[in-house]
Amino acid sequence: MMNRARQHLHFYFLIPVIFSVCLAASAAIDNTTRDSNRDTVSGARRNAYTDAGDEILAPAFTPLPELTSGFQLLYTQQFPAAREKFANWEVEHPQEPFGEVAIAASYLFEEFYRQGVLTSDFFLNEEKFLNGIDGKPDSGRMAQFQGALVRTRALANKRLKQNAKDTEALFALTLAAGMESDADMILRKERLEALKLLKLANQHAKQLLAVRSDANDAYIALGSANYIIGSLSGGMRFFLAFGGVHGDKKLGMQQLGKSADSGLYLRPFAKIMLALAARREKQDPLAQRLLRELSEEFSSSPLFAAEYAKSMGRPVPAVMHP
Repeated sequence: MMNRARQHLHFYFLIPVIFSVCLAASAAIDNTTRDSNRDTVSGARRNAYTDAGDEILAPAFTPLPELTSGFQLLYTQQFPAAREKFANWEVEHPQEPFGEVAIAASYLFEEFYRQGVLTSDFFLNEEKFLNGIDGKPDSGRMAQFQGALVRTRALANKRLKQNAKDTEALFALTLAAGMESDADMILRKERLEALKLLKLANQHAKQLLAVRSDANDAYIALGSANYIIGSLSGGMRFFLAFGGVHGDKKLGMQQLGKSADSGLYLRPFAKIMLALAARREKQDPLAQRLLRELSEEFSSSPLFAAEYAKSMGRPVPAVMHP
């Protein structure tokens, strides 16, 4: 009886991470207010605001061409090429945590791809949810991932010492905590530590949204936790509430939808997460629409083409690992 309870507890600990923010990459939100007295970067910088009204140039919230091309490569599973774009940008902007967190995301996204995590085969399989990946992750890739997280946090915390409401820093810390939570839960299988990091990611996301309400990509962290925790049994939600973990399934899908509709760099990731949630909820039209859009936008991606075919009950048109 005790062994069965432990198995169920491990299963419920594993679920939240599938939706948490991680994988892939940093985000940018479109902000239409500009300040003509401040310099622009690459002709496209938009302004983020503190409560005091001071403007901050934040590349994480601007569709810069160099970063856009890097994320385009990431979402078509061209990981080394995407990393090169991010690394080159970071060399030119050494004080920005955005480049480092994007590099970290590229390593985690690649490992998830190689392990088959970003698929409905993994996501909808309870046994895989229970135990995580088979075997261990690539040690070299994970070491590079962890190193990029260390550099991200060092840069972000330095900025926060100068301005406690620095939106760039808060967003980088949100993603760093979310991605490390993903790695701990699914790849390393360190479930308790993963839950602590998931809570930390949500805290950073709330801090960011309190300063910048249009940072819609931050809703991935909030929406994922709300949806999954809200999906658990009443008894399990009661148990998690003692640790300060709460959830609302309907609200969670709405929050994921904000990122899927209005995000920028993380919009495709939000779409695949929402699509997988829709498949769990048997909301087939929503899942099919999102996956069709992804397969059309990233036509060279075997991942999105395969998941769209599965959602339609069709033969998979491409192998996962070209």
